[in-house]
Amino acid sequence: MAAGQLDNFEKILGFLVEIEKLKAVLRKTKPVGFDRYENSAEHSWHVTLACLLLAPQMDAEIDVLKVLKMMLVHDVVEIDTGDHIIYSAAHDNYDEELQAAERLFGLLPEEQGVELLTIWKEFEKGESAEAHFARAIDRVIPVNQNLNNACQSWVENDVQLEQVLEKNAHIEKASKALWQYLKARIEHAAREGKFSHHA
Repeated sequence: MAAGQLDNFEKILGFLVEIEKLKAVLRKTKPVGFDRYENSAEHSWHVTLACLLLAPQMDAEIDVLKVLKMMLVHDVVEIDTGDHIIYSAAHDNYDEELQAAERLFGLLPEEQGVELLTIWKEFEKGESAEAHFARAIDRVIPVNQNLNNACQSWVENDVQLEQVLEKNAHIEKASKALWQYLKARIEHAAREGKFSHHA
C-alpha cells in the first residue's frame, strides 16, 4: 500500500468519525409521529433524498449530483456552531460557519477538502441553479414536517404566519408550483388555528 493512499484512508476515516458529532446536534423540529427532536444528520439524509425525488419537478435543469453533495455537507458546520432555527436572528452567521467548514473539510485529503468547501460555499451563496434548488429543499422538509405535525416547531418557537411565508418564499426560486402548493397549505393551517395564537 502506497504511503499516500494510507494517508488518504486515515484522513477520510478520521473525517467520518468527526462528523458522527452531527448526530448529536438537535434541531427544533420533531420527526412526524415522534416525541423527540430530530438531529442534523437525520435532516441531512432527509433533504438529500427529497432533492433526488423532487429534482424532476423543478423549473430549471440542475446537476443533481452536485446538489446531492451540497445537501450531504451543508450542515456539517453545525458540529461547531450548533443549529439555529431559520426564524432566529442567529441563523445566518457566515463567518462562524466558514471557520467551521474550513476546519472540518480541512481534515480530508486536500483535493476532496477543497471540493467540498467549494460546494459548501456555493450552497451558502445561493447564486447557482443548484444552490437555489438545494436551499429551497432545505426549507421544504421542515415546512412539510410542520404541516404534518400540528405545526410543532412553529408553535413551540412562537413563529408567526408572516415569518413562515417570508422565510420560505425562497422555495419559489426553484419551483413556483411547489411554493404555491405549500403556501396554500400553510395558509390553510393558519386558518384552522394551528399556528401560534398570535398568528
